[in-house]
Amino acid sequence: MLEGHRTNDLRRRLARKILGRLPLSAPPPELLPISAEQLEEIRHLFPLQKFFIFGYPRSGTTLLMRLISLHPKVHCNREAHFFTRDEDATRIFADHEIRQWLEKRSNRWTSGQELETPLVRLMADFIMEREANRLGKTVVGDKTPNSNAGEAVKRLQAVYPDARLIYIVRDGRDAAVSHRFQHFIDHPQYLSREDRRIRQDYAKDSRPYLTGKRSIFSRHAIHDEAQAWKQNVTDTHALGRELFSERYICLRYEDLLKDPIEHACRLWGFLRVEPAFPGMADQVKGKMEYNPGAEAQQQKGENISRNLRRGQQGTWQDFFTARDRQVFKEIAGHALIEWGYENTLDW
Repeated sequence: MLEGHRTNDLRRRLARKILGRLPLSAPPPELLPISAEQLEEIRHLFPLQKFFIFGYPRSGTTLLMRLISLHPKVHCNREAHFFTRDEDATRIFADHEIRQWLEKRSNRWTSGQELETPLVRLMADFIMEREANRLGKTVVGDKTPNSNAGEAVKRLQAVYPDARLIYIVRDGRDAAVSHRFQHFIDHPQYLSREDRRIRQDYAKDSRPYLTGKRSIFSRHAIHDEAQAWKQNVTDTHALGRELFSERYICLRYEDLLKDPIEHACRLWGFLRVEPAFPGMADQVKGKMEYNPGAEAQQQKGENISRNLRRGQQGTWQDFFTARDRQVFKEIAGHALIEWGYENTLDW
């Protein structure tokens, strides 16, 4: 019986971890900023320009990655989580034995030197440039949703003060709905008992959930989605501007959908590559029309996601109940107004 309680507790904690409510471990130690001398040495070894794409989960980071990578000189891969989780690349040197080795007095290569930050940088540079060089690309980046909000920006700046940061924002209500269905389809084993019951009921009969009678969210879930989205867009944008200045750019997912060519060219210019190249318009159009990730998720959870208008603006209106609207309004209403998703709190 005790073992069962422990298993259930771990499952609940993992579910809450996925939802961004409860860290399973202590945050990694704060990295010292990389020094100018270390930066010069590393850039001599790994000279390619780097960029990173952040965004709240389900905010269009994958679509943005696919569009940016159309450029002949730009390569972007995903989900490295160098700086975007409690268990990211910066945790490597939290290991006691590795630190002991670095600080060993008889080790004349490393003793007395602050090497944690440059070694994180070297590892990330090697991973990214190795793939970019194979593809003949000269600008390389990683896209990873920054579930830890502004903390990811601070870690990134400590390791990559010379990188460029792209931040994409989506209406938090649409992101919350998409995030919820992702949990239903990809992570049902980590859902709480209440959330599993909602998922099962929805799969059996979705009609009450599409008419405002029942919510796809538990009260905790909608509260946490609103709070996490608000913190993410507020902290990431503020710290991006503060720490990266002209190396920071942001855009809205909805604007990208309306004019993908304009925004793709704007971002290529930001990455300092020539925006125009042969066949660019047709390639952008093709990427916008085909989403392999959405198709795979549709096949995997067909009975659950059949009523979800994937990637479109305003899908939250299909699913939000009066309670969901009120909770989101109370927590994140002003952030929605600041990002242009509402004019007033009267919705």
